[in-house]
Amino acid sequence: MIAIVDYGAGNLVSVKKALDWLGQECAITCNPVDVRRAAKIILPGVGHFSATSALGRSGLQEAISEAITRKTPFLGICVGMQWMFEGSEESPQTPGLRLFSGNCVRFPEIVKSPHVGWNQIEVSSTSRLFRGLPESPFMYFTHSYFARVNGATVACCDYGGRFSAAIERELLFGVQFHPEKSGETGLRLLANFCAI
Repeated sequence: MIAIVDYGAGNLVSVKKALDWLGQECAITCNPVDVRRAAKIILPGVGHFSATSALGRSGLQEAISEAITRKTPFLGICVGMQWMFEGSEESPQTPGLRLFSGNCVRFPEIVKSPHVGWNQIEVSSTSRLFRGLPESPFMYFTHSYFARVNGATVACCDYGGRFSAAIERELLFGVQFHPEKSGETGLRLLANFCAI
C-alpha cells in the first residue's frame, strides 16, 4: 500500500485520484502506524513551509524517518520536497528532515512570485523517476520558494535562474512541480515511482 501522508496541508485528493487511475493501492492517512507499514510513501504539500511542523507533533515525522531508514521509497511533492532539505527561508524556525543539505530560498524580485503554471524542465538521463519521459517535458508548478541545484538534482527548471525541479538519491525522490496536475507526463512519472 502507498501511504499518502495527511498532515493538514497537502493536495491529497488529487494525488489519490492519480494513483487510483494508475491502479495503485493507496490510502490517505494521518496515522503513523500506516506510514510505518506502507510499501511506499508520498508526502504532498501546498502552502506555507511552517505547516510541516505538524509532522513532528503528530509522530508522522518519526514514522517517515524510520521508514526511510528501512529503505521504503519516499516521494516529496512541492513543499513535501522542500521539507526534505534542512529548512526554508519561508519559516526559518521550522526544521526540515535534513535528508539533503541546504535551505530553500525565495525567488528573486526580478520574477513574479509565486511561480504558477506550466514550465519546461531539463531532465538528467540517469533518473529513474523520469525513465521513458521526454528529455524536456512541461510540468505544472505553483511555489514561491525553491531548492538550489545540487548534487541530487535530476531535473532543472529556469525561472529567475535555474533551480531544482526534481531530486533523487537512492530511494529518495522529490519534485517541486505537481505531477498529479501535470497531465499524462505527470502520471507517467508517478507510475515510475510506483514501479520502484
